[in-house]
Amino acid sequence: MVAFVILAALMLAGGIGVVTLRQPVHAALALVGTLLALAVTYVTLQAHFLAAIQVIVYAGAIMVLFLFVIMLLNVSGERTGDKLKWLKPAAWASAGVTVAGLVVVYFLQRQPLPGAAVVDGALGGGGAERIGEVLFTDYLLAFQLVGVLLLTGVVAAVSLVQRAAPETRPQRGSAARSAPHEPTSASVTGVALDDELVHGGH
Repeated sequence: MVAFVILAALMLAGGIGVVTLRQPVHAALALVGTLLALAVTYVTLQAHFLAAIQVIVYAGAIMVLFLFVIMLLNVSGERTGDKLKWLKPAAWASAGVTVAGLVVVYFLQRQPLPGAAVVDGALGGGGAERIGEVLFTDYLLAFQLVGVLLLTGVVAAVSLVQRAAPETRPQRGSAARSAPHEPTSASVTGVALDDELVHGGH
């Protein structure tokens, strides 16, 4: 119970940081902390497979993608205007009403939930070993088809990235025709000599 309270507090703090921090990178890191705390919560519930998926897929791949997009877009935390001044008080008010409702439900509902025994039984047989056994026996064909589909997407993405860009360099002939004619030093010298000969003859 103590571990759950600590992890729940961490998840709430991370969620508040996601919606209140101005810097997008800091908000993304707060979301990473929230996802990691949720993964630890899965571990305390003996759901190790869900914890691994939470870390690998969400806290790993998806959050790295978010950070790449934020850094590529160069999003800053500067304020662009306070057109929605009413939004922040409304958000705090809705959060307070939600917390108050949860507290009331907690004190009014003291008996165990009707589905608690079913959830405990599901967690007992829902570990990574049991999921892997079912996945590679009953659902082997579907698992292989999903793998082929993902591989096709990866190959298509790589082929699109490696596609050669069209050449933008102009042709030599067109460049020579389009470039303006500039007098060279040799032509200038020749013109000067012709002028001297003409004046000397006179």
